[in-house]
Amino acid sequence: MRIYTGTGDDGTTSLVGGKRVPKTDIRLEAYGTIDELNAHLGLLATYIADDTDTASLRWIQNLLFSIGGALATDTVTTALPESCKVTEQDVRRMEQLIDDAGKSLPQQKAFILPGGCRAAAVCHIARTVCRRAERCVLRLNNEYPQKPCLLVFLNRLSDYLFVMSRRINYLSGSAEIYWGE
Repeated sequence: MRIYTGTGDDGTTSLVGGKRVPKTDIRLEAYGTIDELNAHLGLLATYIADDTDTASLRWIQNLLFSIGGALATDTVTTALPESCKVTEQDVRRMEQLIDDAGKSLPQQKAFILPGGCRAAAVCHIARTVCRRAERCVLRLNNEYPQKPCLLVFLNRLSDYLFVMSRRINYLSGSAEIYWGE
């Protein structure tokens, strides 16, 4: 099976449903940034030893793949598959992950600079890419409305990644780096 087709050589690609759009279309920027975030989470997972945290990252990666599918679907002509929908249950699960990750952490006493151990630094990179992905999807939402749960999920995901970076540093014994110190 060949991976290349040549159909995108003219600077266009197909959305799910067959509609051809320029590769500079806001939809591609949005789902491309989601894909970039997913790749960073894959890298982060290689640094995580805790099976529960690894399972949470895999769940998030699968959901991000579904979000990419939702953003790549031309919903004017094609119904969004159930497998590409983010639900209130997904948002609640993310909120529970945030709560669980933060339970044992010391109180935050100042703004935290990205860093600490390598895994926490990778987690911070994923967090910033998540924020960019959220901004892309919000711009997309102005033109092509998205389901509110998808937008809320991305907002919660960046919060989760912040708490996870703190958790990773805490568990590894690495000091957090505070702004101004």
